[in-house]
Amino acid sequence: MEIEKVSILGCGWFGLSFAKHLLAKGYEVKGSTTSEQKLSELKRDGIAPFLIDLNQGDDLPTDFFDTDVLLVNVPPRAKSADAVHYVTKLKPIAEAAKGKIKHLVFISSTGVFEDGNFAVDERDCPQPNTEAGKVLLEAENLWKAYPQFSVTIIRFAGLLGPGRNLAKFFAGKTDVANGKAPVNLITLDDCIGVCAHLLETQKFGEIYHAVVPHHPSRSEFYSGLCEVSGMQPPHFKDELLEWKQINAVALPEKLGYVFKVQNWFEWMKQPTL
Repeated sequence: MEIEKVSILGCGWFGLSFAKHLLAKGYEVKGSTTSEQKLSELKRDGIAPFLIDLNQGDDLPTDFFDTDVLLVNVPPRAKSADAVHYVTKLKPIAEAAKGKIKHLVFISSTGVFEDGNFAVDERDCPQPNTEAGKVLLEAENLWKAYPQFSVTIIRFAGLLGPGRNLAKFFAGKTDVANGKAPVNLITLDDCIGVCAHLLETQKFGEIYHAVVPHHPSRSEFYSGLCEVSGMQPPHFKDELLEWKQINAVALPEKLGYVFKVQNWFEWMKQPTL
């Protein structure tokens, strides 16, 4: 059955860009925001706007759930005391969705994995040791408790793209720890590409790691990124402390997705940030 309608809960940095991409592809798109001021922006872009703030506990608009696919893109605020209530706030979404939607796609994070000095993929079970990682894994399990719709979990790696140049966090710094640890990152273009390919292939019901299959060291990557960004290069300690390498196996094997970025240093040659 062809996917025609998509609702996106959370039209932020990724959600809004993905919504615009879907509109250009001919999908009917509904999008939510917590800001009344942003409603007019969504409408202007052609997105059916909905005001949904999970912190308010308001009644959820039923029209928002009249959709083929619901994409949930509302990450927990890692440094907020409210993070412990994250899953409680998501449960009304699951209750409103059951019996109405066919497929739910949850944008999670590779942060569900601890720094266990290992390489892991979708077949491995995470054992998070951070508050954000724990609540995200709990959220993943929440959706799985609802057999009324298929559940697809996409774990994004660290995000790069317009307005998100990670070089600024390292420029000019000295004695930065863990210089030999591998990076786990993905661009906005590939985030959009992965999710769009999922809708096209309809390979729902899986866990996918959305992470570029090139993992240079932190020292190599951020030194290069600072250089092409015209920023003072950082100095990393030549050491390997706790680390993890997140691999994407299901994306190429089950979804058939080919990453637009295959090599970070080739990507850096393009004016992308």
